[in-house]
Amino acid sequence: MHIAVVILNWNGRRMLERFLPSVVANTGGDTEVIIADNGSTDDSLDFLAAHYPGLRVIRLDRNYGFAGGYNRALAEVEADCFVLLNDDVEPAPGWIEAVEAQMEAHPDTAVCQPKLLMYDRRDTFEYAGGAGGFIDKYGYPFCRGRLFTSIERDSGQYDDECEIFWASGAAMFVVSDVWRELGGLDDEFFAHMEEIDFCWRVQNAGYRVEYCPGSTVYHVGGGTLPKSSPRKTYLNFRNNLAMLYKNLPACRRLRVLALRVILDYVAAFKFLAERKPREFAAVVKAHRAFYGWIPSLKLRAIQTEGKVCRRNIYRGLLLVEYYLLRKKKFSQLSMRVAKGSASAAGKP
Repeated sequence: MHIAVVILNWNGRRMLERFLPSVVANTGGDTEVIIADNGSTDDSLDFLAAHYPGLRVIRLDRNYGFAGGYNRALAEVEADCFVLLNDDVEPAPGWIEAVEAQMEAHPDTAVCQPKLLMYDRRDTFEYAGGAGGFIDKYGYPFCRGRLFTSIERDSGQYDDECEIFWASGAAMFVVSDVWRELGGLDDEFFAHMEEIDFCWRVQNAGYRVEYCPGSTVYHVGGGTLPKSSPRKTYLNFRNNLAMLYKNLPACRRLRVLALRVILDYVAAFKFLAERKPREFAAVVKAHRAFYGWIPSLKLRAIQTEGKVCRRNIYRGLLLVEYYLLRKKKFSQLSMRVAKGSASAAGKP
């Protein structure tokens, strides 16, 4: 299998200098490392030319965001499998080989994620992906190893191959034919939630998303936007609503979105009570943007009930489980996870 590891860079010279050596050192065989530059204005390109002249660089004319940047870059890459890798990730030895073996063993797997651990606390799961992602029925994302802000230490409790709902865009393996079949990421998302939307569409098309515990990467996180950012709040709230609209069956869409509007405004007023008026304004702005976006979303929404994947969606409301019932670990949720075997495969 020919694999292309594609790192999307935007003004990330410092990250490239720090993390690219480990990517190159731990990526061998029939695997190519490519830098896709998203219109950087720092000296990233000069650094690459001076220190990594043998690496291929795809130069984009401006910053198209995470989604648009990868869509344009991967259109120029020929490989059997793409790896979308953040510039702040250090992979462990064997990270490619473990995922490759698992995907070859399960031919209907289109997306796979390694174990994501914190870069500076290597015994702890990383917020952005942990041991694989899920959502509840109202669209709230969580991971094995992370519920909201409660993050678990890695003691081997999630060292099983299994089917998941979404893979983190920080380190995501994607079969290239499926990427092209589905049109890649949704450009209009720009950044945040685009990988969850893509993985939902992958499953709606009948493919699997899996977690590979034999592959480990260490992720810094928050490299593009700080963890607390009105821009990040806006994108997360807007894109989450758009993802639900696109992927929920029509019979459930209105009911789910109606409750989400209420819950989002509860979150907004919580920001206000915490003296975060810019975060409050970001939620309001996100909802206004979503309502204006609906005519476009209708064209991309799932059209038939039979296409909608229902596997690996938690049937409860995570907010209640977490804040009222005080469940802080994935293992405390009443959720069955399909193990990574051919017998668990099948169309949704």
